Amino acid sequence: MHDSRPIGFFDSGVGGLTVWREVTALLPRESTVYVADSAHCPYGSKTRDEVVALSRRCVEMLLDESCKLVVVACNTATAAAIDTLRETYPVPFVGMEPAVKPAALNSKTGVIGVLATEGTFNGRLFKETSARFADSATMEVCVGNDLVELVESGKADDEETCRVLERLLRPMLDKNIDHLVLGCTHFPFLRPQIQRIVGDRVTIVDPAPAVARQVERRLTENGILSQRGIPTHAMIRS
Repeated sequence: MHDSRPIGFFDSGVGGLTVWREVTALLPRESTVYVADSAHCPYGSKTRDEVVALSRRCVEMLLDESCKLVVVACNTATAAAIDTLRETYPVPFVGMEPAVKPAALNSKTGVIGVLATEGTFNGRLFKETSARFADSATMEVCVGNDLVELVESGKADDEETCRVLERLLRPMLDKNIDHLVLGCTHFPFLRPQIQRIVGDRVTIVDPAPAVARQVERRLTENGILSQRGIPTHAMIRS
């Protein structure tokens, strides 16, 4: 079967583009629509009810564009809203799951770090995943809400951002982490700066490639892959 309708993506801002680029690289025939809810960024410090309401608004914008599947390209929105979205709307959803499993199972020191927003840490998915792999590794967590706003402001390469990263990462490095999970879609934009701080002994884990593979699986299962034509890509800022 062939389905030329677009895949929808939404995030509180530009962070979800790190997921979008993995999906479009894996599925080059697919058209996409991306909603960047920059007017309400960041989501990480908002209440669950606020995030659910904003997520519903974004999804409805994507459904107005006839999207056949929606990627919740935001860890906080996934944590707060994906269950509600799946219960409410008739399209498949793919969310962001904290990549704790590969980090914990591959750790040599038995200590991993997770850099995420407050909303992600408070979510069911993170708590369940953390509990499941608690026997495999000790987890050091750090809230990085400020980093989202720095990325949104175009300051990924600024000295201020490097100072913030140093302050956030140093305590985890002192605990001997050997894997660092990026628990926010904005954070891969900071990967070069993070790598300079953590060095070669720490493996950075970005869940976006795994999310892209899950998108491919869901499209295949539902018989809605696009198999021909020239893809189009649109961004909506709200």
